[in-house]
Amino acid sequence: MILLTGSSGFLGQIIKSVLINHNIISIGRRQADIVVNVINEVPVLPICNIVIHTAGKAHSVPTTDVEKRHFFDVNVTGTANLLKGLEQSGLPQSFIFISSVSVYGLESGEFISEDYPLFAIDPYGKSKIEAEQLVWDWCEKNKVICTILRLPLIAGPNPPGNLKTMINGIKRGHYFNIAGGKARKSMVLAEDVAKIIPVAANVGGIYNLTDGHHPSFSELSQIIAKQLGKSKPLNIPMWIATLMAMTGDLMGAKAPINSNKLIKITSDLTFDDTKAQKLLGWNPTLVLKGFTIKWDNCTI
Repeated sequence: MILLTGSSGFLGQIIKSVLINHNIISIGRRQADIVVNVINEVPVLPICNIVIHTAGKAHSVPTTDVEKRHFFDVNVTGTANLLKGLEQSGLPQSFIFISSVSVYGLESGEFISEDYPLFAIDPYGKSKIEAEQLVWDWCEKNKVICTILRLPLIAGPNPPGNLKTMINGIKRGHYFNIAGGKARKSMVLAEDVAKIIPVAANVGGIYNLTDGHHPSFSELSQIIAKQLGKSKPLNIPMWIATLMAMTGDLMGAKAPINSNKLIKITSDLTFDDTKAQKLLGWNPTLVLKGFTIKWDNCTI
């Protein structure tokens, strides 16, 4: 039996559909077999063999102390209560924690491995670091196989976050590549993450997962435009983008672009998944080949 948290979320839904032949019990605040808010209480759980913990507060930029604290409430306190519930119900054989490459705290870099120090200072990254350590220590103490999957941008039907914003921008004709859109970012298909979980559950360890190609903004935007029946997105030269960023610096945090955002957009940020290839037999599909932006018969 598999216990799956966050089953109503983007990745959770795909994991549930891919592992449909497994006996999955879902837990979440809504639309789950066990409805509970683990931020506020320790859940009563069934005995299970594998736990897949995808639930968590997604990456965003907090604007208040309350929003900053919420990352730790969800990602750390929620995880701690889940672990307490497992202790009371009976220990699983394996625990898979869905983490993020944000723990490295980087905005640029190439082929970052799992050995790289965890330098995140933002609330999201720091909360993921704390949750990772909490899970790792708990598994070690209780002799449970621990697997931590550090994911970059996740692609799949109807994605949330930055990828959704990009899709909607292209759909409405508001998206532009900057400086040719040459910067490469690591990505991974949600379906591939789901498929590797049963393997990872038996092996354990900490892994970066990517598609191995690390698409550029230009490549990704062309694929999205083609699926939407739109023309290739236009390009903003670097000198114009720099002037726009300087103006944004004067406008403040609400500006669509500033110097910091420009550096991030035009810098490569890729991660090394060699460890997963060697130990898990990780052989992912290229995002540019496998990325479908919507479910069948479902509009974006």
